[in-house]
Amino acid sequence: MNLRPVGLEACWDLADLHEKAFDRPWAPTEFEALLTSPGVFAVLGSSGEPDEARGFILCRAIAGEAEILTIAVDPAARRRGWGAALVEMAAGIATEAKAFDLFLEVAADNTAAIALYGATGFSQVGLRKGYYPHPDGAKDAVVMRRALNT
Repeated sequence: MNLRPVGLEACWDLADLHEKAFDRPWAPTEFEALLTSPGVFAVLGSSGEPDEARGFILCRAIAGEAEILTIAVDPAARRRGWGAALVEMAAGIATEAKAFDLFLEVAADNTAAIALYGATGFSQVGLRKGYYPHPDGAKDAVVMRRALNT
């Protein structure tokens, strides 16, 4: 398992992984725009010969708070520790950036992700009704928080 911070050079890899993981994937240009924003950082996880992308996390740390913007793990690599490893490395980077809290939103019906976040120190602090648009009707988002620098 190789985890490393990445920048603009990884936009295509991030977009490819996002497409494998989500119904509405982000384009490389969206990753480029985010990665040029203040406080935004990405971590890419890869393995194999040659290096093969398995997952990534994209976060923002600014003004004492951090947020997971998105995280994606290739469906073929899930349930092997990639998600937890990415969250832990991102939490470390956010801590170094002097963030006191790490936040995220996750679809209320995404029980696997909620379990991952619970196992990595997050707890629910709110609920956003109808946050995620969906063809079957908007879905609620669970807002979660993990304390850092405590």
